[in-house]
Amino acid sequence: MKKTTIPLIRLIPGLIIGPASWLGPYIVMNSLFLPAMLQHLDAPHKVELVAFFSTCGMIVAALSNMIAGALSDKTKSRFGKRAPWIVGGAFVFMLAMIGASLSPNIPTLLAAWMVGQAALNFIVAPMVAWLDFAPKDGQATASSAYGGLGMALGNNGFNVVGALFLSQFRLGFVIFGIFAFIGTLIAVLIVHEPANLDEETQHTATKPKLTWKDAKSIFPGWSVGRDYYLALMGKLFQGVGNFAVTGYILYIMTDFLHRGSQTQSSIQLINVIMLVFGVLMGFVAGPAADKLKVLKWPVGFSTIFLAFGALALLLFRNETGIIIYAFAAGIGMGLWNSLDNLLNLEVIPDPDRVAFFLGVYNLGNTITQAIAPVIAAAVISVFGFSAIFIVSFVFSLVGGILMLSIKSVKR
Repeated sequence: MKKTTIPLIRLIPGLIIGPASWLGPYIVMNSLFLPAMLQHLDAPHKVELVAFFSTCGMIVAALSNMIAGALSDKTKSRFGKRAPWIVGGAFVFMLAMIGASLSPNIPTLLAAWMVGQAALNFIVAPMVAWLDFAPKDGQATASSAYGGLGMALGNNGFNVVGALFLSQFRLGFVIFGIFAFIGTLIAVLIVHEPANLDEETQHTATKPKLTWKDAKSIFPGWSVGRDYYLALMGKLFQGVGNFAVTGYILYIMTDFLHRGSQTQSSIQLINVIMLVFGVLMGFVAGPAADKLKVLKWPVGFSTIFLAFGALALLLFRNETGIIIYAFAAGIGMGLWNSLDNLLNLEVIPDPDRVAFFLGVYNLGNTITQAIAPVIAAAVISVFGFSAIFIVSFVFSLVGGILMLSIKSVKR
């Protein structure tokens, strides 16, 4: 079956606007508005509640992501196989966040947040599969647009504005929920995925009974999927290393660094610096990787910057540490986001299930935000806030080592 390609002139703007539109609002709500709402509704148990919401979100995200990817791979429509799920997911996510803003208590907030988690992954899994539409000679550039530019804007750009709504977090849920839907819709219209109604599928005439062997083949064995599993584990470790800090950034500023009235400005400073370096890496990393034919090395070694940044916060505990962290994390995350999706695309064990495997891999952007607070909450309760920086340091380095252990991508 001939592979569908979309010109970079359409694909790249969509790959920048798309992930920025879903990731940005989610990061703001997850790292700022949700902790603020939990503090408002039940301040004495806020740390435990962040971990609880994260655990529930992790389960919902894992299931919905795999389902969304599998459904997307099998979809035929006049709008293509990805677009219907992306738009539908964005609409439900918007409604869920509006519901979260109106929550009078913890159970209602939890219900709205879980619906939002499920809907979010119906955006994520199909959208990252847009990378497969890139022409062969522009794949690193497309990956850099998605991760380096789109995700850099999402990870850091929105928090600069989001910090302004800390005192009006209910309104923030509404505004950023609406933005997520509108931005995602614009990205879908720009990419303009072609219809795939005439796409050939295997075994359309009959539907044989699903056997246990077929069920086990959903995830291939280690001998076939070794490099994919290494990339997936690397993503999870690196993600925990990153989100162990960012997931508790509000409490780190207030309870560990005691920034007080400077909390808002400190969060904005971190995100401005990280945004600048993230965007810079987005412009540079992809084209450089295409030209120099390197991929695994910059992804693997990017985690050193993250690890160094976490230690800076622990050692300095002042504005100097904040600035060093922002610079180091900005470079590290910029490199990682620019190229890690392409590295995963290179090691996918089944090219006929691109959205499924890329979707599972990109659980690292949501599931690690669930795992990290659970781990962080555990170490905070035993060792205090300082321990999360050691967690970040260790997990970041392990993630890089796993990526460098991939064999099918030489460098």
